[in-house]
Amino acid sequence: MSLKDKRLFLLDMDGTVFTGDTPFEGVNEFLSYIESVAGRYIFITNNSSRSVKDYVVKLSTMGIKVDEHNFFTSSQATALYMLEHHKGKKVYCCGTKSMIKEMEKLGVIFTYDREEAECIVVGYDTELTYQKMADVAYLLETRKDIPYIATNPDRGCPIEFGLVPDCYGICEAIYYAAGRRPIYIGKPDVYMLNYAMQMTNFTREQTLVIGDRLYTDIASGVNAGIDTICVLSGESKLEDIEKSDVKPKYIYKDIKEILGVLQGQ
Repeated sequence: MSLKDKRLFLLDMDGTVFTGDTPFEGVNEFLSYIESVAGRYIFITNNSSRSVKDYVVKLSTMGIKVDEHNFFTSSQATALYMLEHHKGKKVYCCGTKSMIKEMEKLGVIFTYDREEAECIVVGYDTELTYQKMADVAYLLETRKDIPYIATNPDRGCPIEFGLVPDCYGICEAIYYAAGRRPIYIGKPDVYMLNYAMQMTNFTREQTLVIGDRLYTDIASGVNAGIDTICVLSGESKLEDIEKSDVKPKYIYKDIKEILGVLQGQ
């Protein structure tokens, strides 16, 4: 199946459609093309600290046309995983208030009392306290079989000066206390992509993953058996792709170049 036959476009954000607060040239034209062929575009993000509403505001402020249906976060994917595997169980969460609200909307039940907890969920918690980490360690130590899930395996989250510890960093700190690692839901695992296809009723062959990170965006597509495009407008460069074991099916300079290919220019 060629690129022109693709209908579900799963897009990374930073480095793929914008950098900082500036959208890349051709982004809205690219999104309009997808709509013109009766397709769907969904921004897939591992960042579990923000809600979908936060992302709608962020991209709308840049002039990118989006609504809540254009986003799928690792928090939402984790909620779907919990409903599929642990429905009705009370969850102790090490995560932001926005993350908890996002998951509650989908039916996940939370408790702030660790004695009531039947599952643990950890996210990229920008409101992290030592007590939350201690509570998770307590639950892992005292209830050896308690389900333990984390939203995303990112080691660091990029901010203006570099990186800060992301969800994986928090979970690793807990691991060195309690000796157990969680099941990770976000990219590069396949959960988010599979849920996105289920929700939109598009097939694997109709789906395309576009991103700038080999070890998350492209790896998730490869792991799910979905065609991938690595854009060179963000983190990955040609030399990185040449050295990597993770290979995208296509490589393009940016979104504008992909649009030109889809339009046959």
